[in-house]
Amino acid sequence: MEALAALAQGFAVALTPVNLAWAFAGVFLGTAVGVLPGLGPALTIALLLPLTFSVPATSVFILFAGIYYGAMYGGSTTSILLNTPGESATIVTALEGNKMAKRGRAAPALATAAIGSFVAGTIGTLGLTFLAPAVVEFALKFGPAEYFALMILAFVTVSAVLGNSAVRGLTALFFGIWLGLIGIDLQTGQARFTFGLPELTDGINVIVVAVGLFAVGETIFLALHPQNTGGQVLQVTGSLMMSAEDWRRSWKAWLRGAFIGFPIGAMPAGGAEVPTFLSYYLEKKLSKHPEEFGSGAIEGVAGPEAANNASAAGVLVPMLSLGLPTSATAAIMLSAFQSYGINPGPLLLQSQPELVWGLIASLYVGNVMLLVLNLPLVGLWAKMLTIPTPLLYGGILVFATIGTYGISQSPIDLFLLYAIGALGYLMRRFDFPTAPVIIGMILGPLAEQEFRRAMTISQGDLSVFVTHPIAAFLLALAVLALLGPHVARLARRAKAA
Repeated sequence: MEALAALAQGFAVALTPVNLAWAFAGVFLGTAVGVLPGLGPALTIALLLPLTFSVPATSVFILFAGIYYGAMYGGSTTSILLNTPGESATIVTALEGNKMAKRGRAAPALATAAIGSFVAGTIGTLGLTFLAPAVVEFALKFGPAEYFALMILAFVTVSAVLGNSAVRGLTALFFGIWLGLIGIDLQTGQARFTFGLPELTDGINVIVVAVGLFAVGETIFLALHPQNTGGQVLQVTGSLMMSAEDWRRSWKAWLRGAFIGFPIGAMPAGGAEVPTFLSYYLEKKLSKHPEEFGSGAIEGVAGPEAANNASAAGVLVPMLSLGLPTSATAAIMLSAFQSYGINPGPLLLQSQPELVWGLIASLYVGNVMLLVLNLPLVGLWAKMLTIPTPLLYGGILVFATIGTYGISQSPIDLFLLYAIGALGYLMRRFDFPTAPVIIGMILGPLAEQEFRRAMTISQGDLSVFVTHPIAAFLLALAVLALLGPHVARLARRAKAA
């Protein structure tokens, strides 16, 4: 009942004219960037981070959440009409959706994706509404040792999941931790890693790093390595209404996808890619028409799209309740919290109830807006695929430069922006994940503080991390996540030999 009362207050915040306008802007912009191949919510939110210096926090996070949800919707349009996933989570949608479009059934494919996204997004948001307070209640029992162990688990799982190699992921993570430690040590007052430059004594602004890696670096990579668009944009013909048979085959897939996507998205090593593939595999096994898979089965669009959008709500659970980002977009949003001096975690629901519940309520509102926007404007989204890429990439660089300079009017920040952008290009080029850099930069200093507090309380006794049951369990999970895949690989090789 407390959650329902708090949600009612959240709707009072989300339904104000100003916040409704921000929500509409977010879902519209998010759908647009989801449609455009190569772009995504992380890049877009990074570009808009300078708004945190002039716009109230609640409005900004309603905007960012709308972009996040909208991009999940928009990626399906590109996958279906162009056979090019706008987001990695919509790869599975392209398998069946594009085949449906080639058979003249683009309209039902787009309709089941949009309606399934609405159904699953609503179920996921309900899960967020009732699960986040329960997670917070459990997390309030944590002390410094438990928080440090939890951050170690987050470091290991996120670095391993967000990259194709644990070594590359951990390398990016340690680079981010190093960036986060630049500046004045809060306990000793000594400058660290500043190279004698007074401009670095306040540290490097996480917004500069985020925009450099995700906007500048990604844009340079896309410009120098143009992706194959997969062919002509297929036309949407006929009514967008689904037939009775389409409804019958879709609604169970929507529900199954939602209940697969949300819990996996809420896990520290979650994300949207795993549940979409699981949903596709499950629908293929349960379908009464398995012969259609590979040639345009509607369940192969409905289930994965539902899992994709439900996982987006799941990702917000650890971010809001524990302060742990489990995706690139969540990492960028966490940096926005830091810009406002707000630390996401168990105390966030108590210290910022208007912000948290207004954000959650806006997700319900945004879902309705997205359903209304997506189907009538599908022709507009299809036309956006014809925007010349040089204009698109040039515009991104201009906005990134203006936004970064507007933060502090410092030429040093512009130098850092493009230096980190060049590094971001090299990381992308050689398959190093960029999200762990932001996660390490944000959580690294916090992990250091919790480690020092644990050492102070235990008078320097390192056994505090194994004598506390929760901390020991979390560290054991971290070791398992780091070494488990290698042990399993060695076991398979031994068995094959």
